[in-house]
Amino acid sequence: MNKGKTIFSQIMKFLPAYEFQRSVLKYGGEYKVKEFSCLEQFYVMAFAQIAYRESLRDTVTCLGVLGPRLYHMGIRNKPSLNNLSHANMTRDWRIFAEVAQVLICRARKLHEDEQISEELEQAVYALDSTTIDLCLSLFRWARFRKRKGAIKLHTLMEVKSSMPTVIYITDGKVHDMNMLDILELEPGAIYIMDRGYVDFRRLYQFCLDCAFFVIRAKRNLRYHVVKKRRACRKDGIISDQVIHLHGYYQKRHYPTVLRRIKYWDREKKKRLVFLTNNFNLPAKTIAFLYRCRWRIEIFFKWIKQNLRIKTFFGTTENAVKTQIWIAICVYAMVFIMQKELGIDKSAYEILQILNLTLFEKESLKEMLLSVNASKNESGSCKQLLLFN
Repeated sequence: MNKGKTIFSQIMKFLPAYEFQRSVLKYGGEYKVKEFSCLEQFYVMAFAQIAYRESLRDTVTCLGVLGPRLYHMGIRNKPSLNNLSHANMTRDWRIFAEVAQVLICRARKLHEDEQISEELEQAVYALDSTTIDLCLSLFRWARFRKRKGAIKLHTLMEVKSSMPTVIYITDGKVHDMNMLDILELEPGAIYIMDRGYVDFRRLYQFCLDCAFFVIRAKRNLRYHVVKKRRACRKDGIISDQVIHLHGYYQKRHYPTVLRRIKYWDREKKKRLVFLTNNFNLPAKTIAFLYRCRWRIEIFFKWIKQNLRIKTFFGTTENAVKTQIWIAICVYAMVFIMQKELGIDKSAYEILQILNLTLFEKESLKEMLLSVNASKNESGSCKQLLLFN
């Protein structure tokens, strides 16, 4: 029984309370704070994410009509617009970033026994970034071009769990390949990247750290073939070659051999050329790995469509990062809930159901299992069938 517990309060039980408080103490989140704690701030911002609120004023207005039910959400008093705005602006965003990392680790453990393919035992990661446009006159710190503002979410995602393991939020001017200088490479792991990350000095570091990469080649690549390997045209492999790079700087930055695979994508009717430092995996597996990179594109698309990260509730850098990290926390919590409760519904369906039932007082698991949700999530006409 969940007598007296709302759906919202049951969702918040997935938040790691001890780690949250430790993070608050570490960054002084409640120094000289008499009311509206960091936990209450998280609850309010999480409510805004799940209930699809459009602004701080919208969020505060909705919470204001709940009256006594706020107490059952874990919020002692009705939050004011000023309190919430000030908290987002001044309380260190790293509080919520660390909590998100705890939740992400917990979500990844739920996939420890899963494999992408029988041939792959090592960890596989996809690295990419997405740009979120901002109004330069309001977000002056996020300069991108002369008259345009933007931020970038640089993300390293574990492919088998579809969970981000590393997220860096920078202004839009920071080039993608700079993230290769920051990443701590895992020996034996495979990293999948698009050609925006082609920098042979940085890619050679993968060899030194005993890690592997799979990356799209640029069209102007200069090289000579050292050895031709057997290519299976049935699998779409046009050629499989061992190459040496040409050019003074390329040879100097990457002094050893590379593997070049040309592949025909039957679905897209397109030729793709991959470079990798892995000489053991079959060429078709390398092509399969690159197709897995689209999971990170789906992740970016999902959070942009289903969480509030395109419309920001504050204009300072701290407020923007706070909102993004709380959105990532909600993403991870929904993912954990889905696995631990054994819910056979997509995260999209779960969020749609929660949006309409946040203040119901029944078992979260029973409620999610009882709702008949539509399986169709294609296009912009996604609908949720609540009734037969």
